[in-house]
Amino acid sequence: MSQTRIMLDESEIPTHWYNVVADMPNPPLPPLAPDGNPVTPEQMLAIFPGNLLEQEMSAERWIKIPEEVREIYKLWRPTPLMRAHRLEKMLGTPAKIFYKYEGVSPSGSHKTNTSVPQAYYNKQAGFSRLTTETGAGQWGSALSFAGQLFDIDVRIYMVKISYEQKPYRRSMMQTWGANVFPSPTDMTQAGRDALAKDPNNQGSLGLAISEAVEEAASRKDTNYALGSVLNHVLLHQTIIGQEAKKQLEKVGEYPDMVFAPCGGGSNFAGIAFPFLADKAAGKKVRLVGVEPTSCPSMTKGVYAYDYGDVSGYTPLMKMYTLGHNFMPPGIHAGGLRYHGESPLVSQLYHEKLIEAVAVPQVATFAAGVMFAKAEGIIPAPESCHGIRAVIDEALRCKESGEPKTLLFNLSGHGHFDMASYDRYLSGKLEDFDYPKALVDEALKDLPKVDWPPKAA
Repeated sequence: MSQTRIMLDESEIPTHWYNVVADMPNPPLPPLAPDGNPVTPEQMLAIFPGNLLEQEMSAERWIKIPEEVREIYKLWRPTPLMRAHRLEKMLGTPAKIFYKYEGVSPSGSHKTNTSVPQAYYNKQAGFSRLTTETGAGQWGSALSFAGQLFDIDVRIYMVKISYEQKPYRRSMMQTWGANVFPSPTDMTQAGRDALAKDPNNQGSLGLAISEAVEEAASRKDTNYALGSVLNHVLLHQTIIGQEAKKQLEKVGEYPDMVFAPCGGGSNFAGIAFPFLADKAAGKKVRLVGVEPTSCPSMTKGVYAYDYGDVSGYTPLMKMYTLGHNFMPPGIHAGGLRYHGESPLVSQLYHEKLIEAVAVPQVATFAAGVMFAKAEGIIPAPESCHGIRAVIDEALRCKESGEPKTLLFNLSGHGHFDMASYDRYLSGKLEDFDYPKALVDEALKDLPKVDWPPKAA
């Protein structure tokens, strides 16, 4: 049996983040204000520090990781790359399955890769307070951890359904000193408006973003931090794929296909974008984002300019979207409930450089249980989506006899998600294939703007 765990040493932690913009065939489309004109840096400075805005707008291929950030990364990086021998045997597939395990971070997921630099840059810029949203709680946990490292107060609007489903994620954030509120709240105008329409509103990521942005914009000592979607967030996550490439080289392997869950896009971008550079250079590799059938932004949404939040506080971004008023069902993969997809991921999908598939909830938990029995790690519900797609491809390899090499990002552990596994094991989880009629209804309120402007 060939090597199972492929490690790097601390000296091999990447020194730079990889910026996919440098290798995109077309430049990214600009974020727009409601009047249809590109947003200015001055407008964005209301909620982001200048050093992060530079990264957001950069087209440089490599951006240096600050040494203080890289030293903190050493608490858990480099993360292991694992060969899933037992899963391969269980499936009877000729495919080789590798996974990059990000659950060894202090917060238990890949989100810490961006929370640390975001807290660092905000501290450098003189801010003492951060607001954010969180779905399943992985991002909130990661930012809470980073906030205490840099003595920054963190305030988190947690989607109400997840706040109730995942109490120990909330406890984790509070242990690191964060204040956590079930969104929608009565503390912001966005929350009050939502509760006035529906007192039982279970929340959404778009609504929690509105609350966090509203609070950040109202105070000079406060900025907003985002765990996915924006360019600088995806940039920070590329440390995952860079390490994975080095680890595969050590055993003489290269993937035919790369998979990752896709909600806002940071998970997928982290593992896949460094391989997109190879694809741009002529290498054959398929990159597949996996989303839930209950929140299918790429596979059922439209490619259009839309707000990143319910209240329209954020700039308009060109993305695959289900509409900013989309209210997702209370699926247990809370981190995949976002109505839109990262603009960079969306543009690459639109230009057919990456692929997307949607998988149902019950099948993802079945895949997670199978993986846990084979490999011993209980994956987060979000990670189960990538596992489901990998298992499906490995079974196709079994039918065809084709020995592909498959790589996926195991973005976090499921230790705080056992209530979701309980519901699956007791037969109480249900699939929800979001109906086209409801998608069409949510898309009715799309802003009527585009770029470049169409001639009159």
